[in-house]
Amino acid sequence: MGESKRIYIETYGCQMNLADSEIVLGIMKKHGYSLTDDISKADVILVNTCSVREHAEQRVIGRLSSFLRYKKRKPDLVIGVLGCMAERLKKRLIEEENLADIVVGPDEYRKLPQLVNDAFAGHKGIAVKLSKVETYDDITPLRTEGISAWITVMRGCDKFCTFCVVPFTRGRERSRPLDSIVKEVEMLSSQGYREVTLLGQNVNSYRDGNYDFADLLSAVAQVDRNMRIRFTTSHPKDMSNKLIQTIAEHPNICNYIHLPVQSGSDRILELMNRTYDRKHYLELVRKIRETIPGVSLSTDIIAGFPTETEEDHKMTLSLLEEVRFDGAFMFKYSPREGTKAYAMGDDVPDEVKVRRLMEIIELQQKISYEINQGLIGKEVEVLVEGESKRSSEQWMGRTDTNKVVIFPKHESVKPGDYVIVRINKANSATLFGDIVKILHEKNLSKNSLVSSLN
Repeated sequence: MGESKRIYIETYGCQMNLADSEIVLGIMKKHGYSLTDDISKADVILVNTCSVREHAEQRVIGRLSSFLRYKKRKPDLVIGVLGCMAERLKKRLIEEENLADIVVGPDEYRKLPQLVNDAFAGHKGIAVKLSKVETYDDITPLRTEGISAWITVMRGCDKFCTFCVVPFTRGRERSRPLDSIVKEVEMLSSQGYREVTLLGQNVNSYRDGNYDFADLLSAVAQVDRNMRIRFTTSHPKDMSNKLIQTIAEHPNICNYIHLPVQSGSDRILELMNRTYDRKHYLELVRKIRETIPGVSLSTDIIAGFPTETEEDHKMTLSLLEEVRFDGAFMFKYSPREGTKAYAMGDDVPDEVKVRRLMEIIELQQKISYEINQGLIGKEVEVLVEGESKRSSEQWMGRTDTNKVVIFPKHESVKPGDYVIVRINKANSATLFGDIVKILHEKNLSKNSLVSSLN
């Protein structure tokens, strides 16, 4: 159906969207389409979108408008919008502003080849129905990078945080079978991948019969001990003792947990429907650090949620100081139509949101800088990912604690290798150092930790 047709795709938002784009390309490849990185040569332009924040939507709208010049030069060009914006803005994108020919939601990608084919014949199409069962378990993603891979292990979310559109744009929770995920990791291992990230809106809610996420994580970790295993995102309410222990016991499960807190105020957490309080979160952090020495923690923070006071804001700042996260994703509150928080009103003035956000960012950068300064003189294991963006004379890689490390190139080192780097400089975001050892396989550095825990 798509013989000799070329697809150009842009992806916005989270790692889930990156994984979904690979699923889309896998589906389209089966129908004869090929991928191009030159937009001017494309027969189909797809944009995989995010609706979590208003800024992301506005950015995509602007990008879609810029595609119209290609449409003028090639009238039969098909422009498609995929992902979370599809369900929310389908009418605007196709009928009101005529920015797209097809609009396809996260659970309808199997229909994409036929919709594209219909669009070539002049018919616009919309497919945004949410599914209770779709996991794309039988689809082989088309991956274009051979070091790190993302695997979506579950889709949707049942938490219904009052600020979040995910349950409305991606539907309810459903999980892939454990066996099929393990087989996919085995395939990636045989293809030379060195790192896999298990993805879900809330991976802690994963369930396949009697198997929970800790069981899945353990099974995946045992496939290839030289392959790093990561996961995201965790909800604090569902971070079990079993899961924490599983991370500690396996040497190739990375010592890094992204644990969104959103606010340090119990009043705001209740309004957000986060289902935990500050005390619960701090106890969880204590338990994690006690069980997994050297663990790196990151989080999400929202500034200016409806009715947030200066006292609420100060409680968030004090939580940052108490926990001392390695990093954080920090945003000002963005009302999302259809969520419960939208009905609360947006009563915190924008200038107040911006000021509070900047105070959060400044404090977190200070903390990140201090933590990274403590690593100067230390030796860390790094998985080499590729050239540094700033210099072709340097490699870039990450520690298992998810810290970016920049170091001079070495003729015996290539992407996918593990190296030991001695850190000699650091800022709040990046470590810099020199290679002191090249590893032929991953250093199983948690062996002593396992012994002390058992």
